Amino acid sequence: MLKVEHIGIAVKDFAEAIPLYEKLLNTGCYKTELVESEKVNTAFFRQGDTKIELLQSTEAGGVIEKFIEKKGEGIHHIAFEVADIHAEMERLRSEGFVLLNESPKEGADNKLICFVHPKNTKGVLVELCQERK
Repeated sequence: MLKVEHIGIAVKDFAEAIPLYEKLLNTGCYKTELVESEKVNTAFFRQGDTKIELLQSTEAGGVIEKFIEKKGEGIHHIAFEVADIHAEMERLRSEGFVLLNESPKEGADNKLICFVHPKNTKGVLVELCQERK
């Protein structure tokens, strides 16, 4: 793991959440993106090397909507940048971690991503991400 790449926060409504985080972080949202594979809209903020990603469900019953129904709005995941996502996935499997996808998939912000099951990480959903070449 190279660094914390971003922290993902589940929100119900971008119309409320984006202006709130712009005020809180004292910076504008620099990018929004639809991630069809995850059925989410994303909004990104950056302060130095730190990034925050807001996640809003694009459909009823989506993963983010279910998360909010169960736990409320708030921190959804922490993402770690890795140099080689395939090697890191294999390393984690060999250490006994359960991955939520068999191979990396396309994520927001030009990344390949994979999630580690929170039952293996004391309840924290961990995302691995690698910049796509």
